[in-house]
Amino acid sequence: MRKVQNFGDDRNKGTCVHCGGPNETRDHAPSIVFLDDPLPSDLPASPSCASCNQGFSLDEAYLACLLECVMAGSADPARVQRKRIAALMRRRPALVAELSGLRHEEEGGPIFRFDRKRVERVLLKLARCHVAFELNEPRTDDPEYVWFTPLSTLSQEARDEFEGGGQGELAGWPEVGSRAMQRLLVFDNADVLDEGWLEVQEERYRFRAYSDGGLCVRIVLREYLACEVRWD
Repeated sequence: MRKVQNFGDDRNKGTCVHCGGPNETRDHAPSIVFLDDPLPSDLPASPSCASCNQGFSLDEAYLACLLECVMAGSADPARVQRKRIAALMRRRPALVAELSGLRHEEEGGPIFRFDRKRVERVLLKLARCHVAFELNEPRTDDPEYVWFTPLSTLSQEARDEFEGGGQGELAGWPEVGSRAMQRLLVFDNADVLDEGWLEVQEERYRFRAYSDGGLCVRIVLREYLACEVRWD
């Protein structure tokens, strides 16, 4: 990703994007666990207090491993495609045991009965980083909703709306000086954006952050899980 400076309102900078506390660490979004080596240069990062930054790590590992297990149909690290996640699972036998317990055989094949709250917690964490970094609009309040579903479950109409909705004349322009505004006005769309999506790493992580009277972040994890977090 290209490095873009934030020239937005200074009042929206310098505090933890999750709780409004002190700026003690940098919280990457996406989190490293969702990416593979070599990591993208200039990975986006937002200010965070140490407590918030450290507090998400277990849930992030849970979600990243869960995605790979679902895609493999197994909680066996040997069957997991991503080397980073297979190594993580081998280091954490308790996590493997937990994920194994989520797998249930159904008539249509294996399913994983996951902890929805843990997934929502991670997605909200990512969304808060994205609206603060891209739009210069930190939101420590609760969103209107956190939504997610496998891309394959969407109808074609719903998929088209998810991939392209929020663009065009009805979409609000981001704050003057924010990174999103600079990407919109300065960079060649063909080089940086694909219908408003920023691809951090191919087939690993892409997202959109935009304003349309509210704030919306859409994320696709592993080209499998479609996610949306919205504040009105």
